[in-house]
Amino acid sequence: MADADTPTLRALLARPGLRLQLAFDESELAPGALDQPVRWVHNSDLLDPTPFLSDGLALLTTGTQFVGTDDPAVFSEYVRRLTLRGVLALGFGTEVVRAGVPPLLIAACRSARMPLFEVPYRTPFIAVARANAEAIAAQAYARRSWALAAQRAIALAALRPDGLTATLAELARQLDAWVGLFDTAGNLANEHPAGAVDAATAAVLSTEVAGVLRRGVRTGSALRIGDTPFTLQTLGRGGHLRGVIAIAAGELDQEGRGVVTAVIAMAGLALEQNEGIARARTLMRAGVLQSLLSDDPTLARRIARDLWGGLPAAPLAVAAAGPGAEGDAVTEWLELRADETPGRLFFGHGDGGLVLVVPADDEHVLEALADRFDVRLGVSLPAAYGGFARAVTEAETALRRGTPRVARFAEVAASGVLNALDTEAGRALAHAAIEPLVRQDAAEGSALVETVRAWLEHDARFDAAAAALGVHRHTVRARVAQAQRLLGTDLGTFAARAELWAALRLLP
Repeated sequence: MADADTPTLRALLARPGLRLQLAFDESELAPGALDQPVRWVHNSDLLDPTPFLSDGLALLTTGTQFVGTDDPAVFSEYVRRLTLRGVLALGFGTEVVRAGVPPLLIAACRSARMPLFEVPYRTPFIAVARANAEAIAAQAYARRSWALAAQRAIALAALRPDGLTATLAELARQLDAWVGLFDTAGNLANEHPAGAVDAATAAVLSTEVAGVLRRGVRTGSALRIGDTPFTLQTLGRGGHLRGVIAIAAGELDQEGRGVVTAVIAMAGLALEQNEGIARARTLMRAGVLQSLLSDDPTLARRIARDLWGGLPAAPLAVAAAGPGAEGDAVTEWLELRADETPGRLFFGHGDGGLVLVVPADDEHVLEALADRFDVRLGVSLPAAYGGFARAVTEAETALRRGTPRVARFAEVAASGVLNALDTEAGRALAHAAIEPLVRQDAAEGSALVETVRAWLEHDARFDAAAAALGVHRHTVRARVAQAQRLLGTDLGTFAARAELWAALRLLP
């Protein structure tokens, strides 16, 4: 049974006590004809009442305009005029002027696929109009109640630590629609539900939003991408827009617009306030990080205890984040994690980027961050606060040298110290170091590089190197002496031999 509080024709026909009945089967009507909202119910016995009607109503008549005529054209023209005017349905009051509904009227309505229903004699027209008016009033009350409840839920969401994100998520839930927040650069910074809009649609939206932001004027606009309508609402004041909220919905009713307006106001204010608060938080965390880098955690512990519930307990895992971890979304996510688990996570921005601190036995937040935002992390060995600066260096080294998304210094260290020199700068220095030998070999056809390499590989022993090369030991001795003169160094010292060995290891 249709909901009696819904002002549609189907609900009106199902209203208890009215005893209304369709004159022919629903299958002969246009699809959805009974589910259109009825804006009002009016009655008239004029042959042409259209000058006095509005669209979206149901018209009631007793049929006096048809007395004395059996011309099918009269009935057809009458129904045609009503259809063109936007009348949704026709109700015929029987037993007033004639018994039953006129067959010619039934034929005309069936041909036009217009709903025609019988209003029995004992059902006054005023009762039909009142039933529809009550349904309209009930729907309006329900919508107002929904709007109040929605605004209350949104206000509570705004009080959460992640107020802006929670507000947008609640708006999406209340409207049962996708909601996205675009930042001042036109990038999609937040969306609910995540992934509900495909990449191509998001790109079109981003282009449209960028245009709105360039104009710098507060506005609301609508567009359609494929089959999906979108509503855009700017955030912030004219000339200083903070972003745009996009909603995957068409034109909203008054209550829906009221809820969105409330969110726009709160989101705009939140963005203004969050900018200052976020800047202060960032500076505070950066200051605490600098204090920790002094390897004396006393001041940092006192500040962290008062602001964030303390610092993670040692032994620590210190992580350095790579590119992609600078955005507001990462910071907001970390703030929420830190708020949910006081004393289990600290993070701050240093000269080298984002640094995170967690207990060494609880690194799941690092994995979650890397997976969620597709960023790379380098993680130190377990450390105490007295060795914090060294732990940061280890994390940065792991980030530079490691290959996994979450690279650990223990794995990098296991590859050896010389591998840490295998960088573009290291290879350039190595090439410069042995370039005199390479040039001499190319010019004279000598084998200085090969000989020096074999000599160092055999612990600077001439006999062993000569055997490996298949030459006399005096040849090896002479070549090493020549290399020493060309390099301008004393290969009799360990430091000089180590420097040359490292250079040779870095080059093929």
